[in-house]
Amino acid sequence: MTLWDRLSRLVRANLNDLLRRAEDPEKIIEQALLDMKQALREAREQVAEALAEQKRLEREVESHEREAALWEEKAREALKAGREDLAREALRRKKRALDLAEGFKAQLSEHKALTERLMTQLKALEAKIDEAEARKKLLLARKKGVEAAETVRRMESRLDQHPALEAFEEMEARILAMEDRHQALETLDQADLEKEFQALSAEKEVEEDLLRLKRELGQA
Repeated sequence: MTLWDRLSRLVRANLNDLLRRAEDPEKIIEQALLDMKQALREAREQVAEALAEQKRLEREVESHEREAALWEEKAREALKAGREDLAREALRRKKRALDLAEGFKAQLSEHKALTERLMTQLKALEAKIDEAEARKKLLLARKKGVEAAETVRRMESRLDQHPALEAFEEMEARILAMEDRHQALETLDQADLEKEFQALSAEKEVEEDLLRLKRELGQA
């Protein structure tokens, strides 16, 4: 199982629990990041252990290669001393050391490949966490925007239904009706005044016409 597989299982388990409890989205995001960072710490420990094991295998290879070289030297010395039997035994031990060295080399090769995969997964995990941190800021900003919009919507709804607003609108309607009535009365008063002036004008014409007739009859 890869580090990312282990991380995914861990995160899913924790987040599913939070989702079942209907936790706040911000809390879920924070928990996801905490889980990822915990997985990162575990991944680093695994990589450190893998690197330490790689060093141990390298030392084993070097140790057995040095041992093989020593037995080679002992075989030379035995032959110089005329001890072919000792030289033969030294060469057998040299072969066993070389076989062990080759075995450790094979393990080392496999382990290096494993360590490289772990390093690749570790870097990918670090990149994922950096990306998640950046996305967290954006998601939280979007969450706050939605919350602010929802707050405004609730306030507008309350204001639209508030008794004070209804009373204000009713008073506004009353005042408008009063203004209309006042304008209507002013219009009527103006009409009455014009009628009076018209009556005065008509009476003046009558008086002038009467005076004319009196003059014609010699009464004026």
